[in-house]
Amino acid sequence: MKYAKILGTGKALPKKIVTNYDLEKIVETSDEWIYSRSGIKERRIAVEETVSSMATEAAKKALEIAQINPMDIDMIIVATMSPEYTTPAIACLVQKELGADNAMAFDLAAACSGFVFALNTADQFIKSGASKKALVIGSEKLSQILNWEDRSTCVLFGDGAGAVVMGASDEPGVIASKCKSIGNDYACLMAKTQRFKNPFEVEEKEATYLEMEGREVFEFACTKVPACIEELLEENNIQKQEIDHYILHQANTRIIKRVAKVLGEDLNKFYTNMEFYGNTSAASVAIALDEMYRNDKLEGKTVILAGFGAGLTYGASVIKF
Repeated sequence: MKYAKILGTGKALPKKIVTNYDLEKIVETSDEWIYSRSGIKERRIAVEETVSSMATEAAKKALEIAQINPMDIDMIIVATMSPEYTTPAIACLVQKELGADNAMAFDLAAACSGFVFALNTADQFIKSGASKKALVIGSEKLSQILNWEDRSTCVLFGDGAGAVVMGASDEPGVIASKCKSIGNDYACLMAKTQRFKNPFEVEEKEATYLEMEGREVFEFACTKVPACIEELLEENNIQKQEIDHYILHQANTRIIKRVAKVLGEDLNKFYTNMEFYGNTSAASVAIALDEMYRNDKLEGKTVILAGFGAGLTYGASVIKF
C-alpha cells in the first residue's frame, strides 16, 4: 500500500508584531480582555508581505528540509481565504516563484479547515498514484479583510503561512482523514468578496469585512471537532493511547481545553502557539506542525491534525511520522 508521507515543513511570518497593548490604542479593548477570552498576546501583521510571498517563503523552507527539487513537485495546493487575486490562483504564483514548472497548481477554499482539507486532497492524489510529490500550503493575510473598528474580530486574527512537502512512500504517513461541512450554518462566519456596482445596479456596494457569530462558532468547534476525531479513530481501529500529539487549529485556548476535556485526553498532548500568532486561519495548523517538526517532537510519533472554520467546515487527519 502506498502512503503519503510528510517529507519536510516550513513557515513564513510577517516581520511586524502587534501586541494586545498596541491594539488598545486603536480599538476599545485591553490585554486582559483579549487574553482571558482567547489566549492571544500578540499576532503578526503583514505590511510588505502578501499571501503569495509568504506561501512561497514557507514552501522554499519545506523543500529545503525535504531536499526536494521544485521541478520534482507535480502538485501545489494553496489553502487560503484571503488571496490578493480572485484569479489567478495563488498556487500559480507560487509555482512561478519556485520554478516548479511540472506542477499543476490550484487554490482550495475551506477557511480555517483549509490546510487539513488540502492535506487530505493531496493524500488522495498520492495514494491513487496520480501524484508523486506535492506541496501543500496554508497562507493568509487576514488583516486585509478585517474591520479594525470591530473589537470582537480584529483582535483575534493574524497573518502567516505554513507548508509541507508530501511524497509517496511504502512507510506509513497519512493514515486516515475525515472532512465534513455544514453549509446550513454558513452565516455564522463569513467574509463577502468586495464587489463594485455595475451600470445596471441602483445601490452602491459597501465595504465588506469578516463577520463572526462568536458563540455559535465556539459551540460548533467544541462539539463537532471531538466528534470527528472520535469517528476517525473508531473507523480506523486506533486507540487514543496511540496518539502522541494533537495539533488543532489555533483559534482559541478555551476551544482546545474543551476539546481535550470532551475527548478525555491530557491537555499536555495539545500543542498551542496562538499566544504569539493569533488565529491565522488555513495557516495555523501548518505553522504549528512546522514548529513541532523542527523541534524534533514528531519523529516516530502518531499525530492528529484538526481544523474547523467557516463554511462551516471541519476535519481531522491521523499521521504517522
